[in-house]
Amino acid sequence: MSAGNSAVRRPDSARFRTDALVIIGGRRYLFQYMAEFFLRMKNLLDAAPVTVRLALIVLAGCAALVLAFFAGKTAGALNAERKYLRRIKHDRADAVRRSRAALGGQLAEQVAPFLPGFPCNPADARFVGKPVDFVAFPGAADGGSVDEVLFIEVKSGSSALSAREREVKNAVERGSVRYIEYRVPAE
Repeated sequence: MSAGNSAVRRPDSARFRTDALVIIGGRRYLFQYMAEFFLRMKNLLDAAPVTVRLALIVLAGCAALVLAFFAGKTAGALNAERKYLRRIKHDRADAVRRSRAALGGQLAEQVAPFLPGFPCNPADARFVGKPVDFVAFPGAADGGSVDEVLFIEVKSGSSALSAREREVKNAVERGSVRYIEYRVPAE
């Protein structure tokens, strides 16, 4: 073939190669090579005795089963990894959402005494944090008498009382509240 000739010659059987893709002259002959390969295998099988044919068929079936097993195993592993990555993405988004809600709630707790509708003078309230947010002594900041003690729990959004906060609320509502004076022992 000369350099000026644009025709591409198909490789003859002597130049048959078993690699996946052969590029000759810019044209791809993958399917032609595959067809030649399977045609040669058919010719070899036709010339073989029946027992050899059966053995090869059984061997090919076993090889197909092994390949199918490993393909399924690989596909299952990839599917599990995709589900795992989706779950991680979801869990991270949920953690960020919960963290933002918790930070918003903590901010609301700190500024609540200065917001409209707070049940007492902000100077009368003392921040406790756990298990209630504030204990307030209405009238104490003005020098007046303290007629009641308030346990104040600040909530924002759709948050609800925790189990411990419900226990404290129930104890106060039952009247299970005492005043104890504790004196540090002298040494």
